[in-house]
Amino acid sequence: MTSSSRIIALLLALLVAPSFAATTAQDELKRFVDGVQTLQADFTQIQVDDRGKQLSMTSGHMWLSRPGKFRWSYQKPYQQLMVCDGKKIWFYDNDLSQVTVRPVDATLRGTPADLLSQKATLSDGFNIEDGGMDGGNRLIRLKPKSQDSDFKAIELWLGAGGAPTRMKFLDQLGGNTDVSFSQIVTNKKIDDAQFRFTPPKGVEVIDGAAQ
Repeated sequence: MTSSSRIIALLLALLVAPSFAATTAQDELKRFVDGVQTLQADFTQIQVDDRGKQLSMTSGHMWLSRPGKFRWSYQKPYQQLMVCDGKKIWFYDNDLSQVTVRPVDATLRGTPADLLSQKATLSDGFNIEDGGMDGGNRLIRLKPKSQDSDFKAIELWLGAGGAPTRMKFLDQLGGNTDVSFSQIVTNKKIDDAQFRFTPPKGVEVIDGAAQ
């Protein structure tokens, strides 16, 4: 599973997460969960290594809808697309004219989304810490309880109305991936066609489940 798809799976997990017990940080997560049914936003994703050197910067637009649907469209510097209808995920690389299809359960295995599909809560897989207020947003830190996690910690900033404004994924090697959101729209109806994908004519289709 690629770094980008793991990040998207984690964000999806936060969208579909169930309610939490009442503490300050968990109340903010609960407000997000209970109050946000759909989410659309522009995003900028920056990846840096353990020395702080920027490795990549990508941007695009994303759509999320409960339960378990998303569309993550990379537009710059290259065009790639990930679409999930709740059962399958399509990874489309425009430059390669190639799409890989995988079942959701196999693709998200070992992520919080997998735990949530078993009706577990994020607090089962993560220690949740309140980072206080940061620039008008509530900072929440999620630290995996498992030693096998790809991430050392995840930092989540929640703004007005409980919508995420930023997420930062700190990996085990000292690098991180920072995702910032802008032009955020919540609870606006999203056409279900956004979460379906039909491969363009002539595109190679790869069955990821068979690999």
